[in-house]
Amino acid sequence: MNKPRWKIWMQAARLRTLPLACAAVFLGSGLAAGADQFRGSVFALCLLTAIGLQILSNLANDYGDAVSGADNEDRVGPQRTVVSGLITREQMQRAMALVAGLTILSGLSLLWTAFSGDWPAILTFIGFGGLALIAAVTYTVGRRPYGYRGLGDLSVFLFFGLLGVLGTYYLFTRQFDPYLILPAAGCGFLATAVLNINNIRDMDTDVASGKLTFAVRIGRSWARRYHWFLVVGGGLTALIYIALRAHSLWPLLCLPAWIPLLRAAWIVETSQDPVLLDKQLKRTAIGSLLFNLLLAIGFALD
Repeated sequence: MNKPRWKIWMQAARLRTLPLACAAVFLGSGLAAGADQFRGSVFALCLLTAIGLQILSNLANDYGDAVSGADNEDRVGPQRTVVSGLITREQMQRAMALVAGLTILSGLSLLWTAFSGDWPAILTFIGFGGLALIAAVTYTVGRRPYGYRGLGDLSVFLFFGLLGVLGTYYLFTRQFDPYLILPAAGCGFLATAVLNINNIRDMDTDVASGKLTFAVRIGRSWARRYHWFLVVGGGLTALIYIALRAHSLWPLLCLPAWIPLLRAAWIVETSQDPVLLDKQLKRTAIGSLLFNLLLAIGFALD
């Protein structure tokens, strides 16, 4: 039985990765709410733009891995649509252009809503947005995709952590608080942990196809140690920020969500089963979203 076209496109969009895009927006928005600077219109457009960038990245990843040969029948995880023939390369190119256009439109609407004529701020964020678009596409697409050179982790840390949280906060407040580097870095650590599980799971096929992810470069043993650093660091940076800036116990709401992340890290440490690792990827993505969402709610109530 043939799968409906809309289901194929949902598969290509890889909706299970969207928590990564949402986490930074939720955290930055919650911190802004704690400063009495929350605006629903800015939040909605920021979330829409972040989701658009993530979907664009996923489509480009599906396309780029098919073109490069990084994806094959031995891959574990969700079926890729271009390499399997469910979507042609030309169809994927058109979809990427459409999503990019809609994301640009959403982003420009966001900047006008947030800054309303403050052209220096608008132009600065247009520059950041352009970098985000380029990063979303060139992760696996182009002559020298940076995801194949071990730079994907740095990109995720920046765009899903530092820039994502600090940028969201600035869209609400037009202020930069250096203390926010702590929770922003924590958000980036947890997002990078999701990518690291993906790279550990795919290590054998990545080596065979010449895809030199950071996990491939440092080896399986060090990739597991690195994963502990990301998960533990993600929680500790948040706790340090709470100790420095919280006025109540509300921000500690995030702590229960840290436990499943640590459990998943233990399975990553002890298992070599790609199927089991794939389950930890989903658990870590959802856990990261919950951790940052609860931290955001905690500071909004603080």
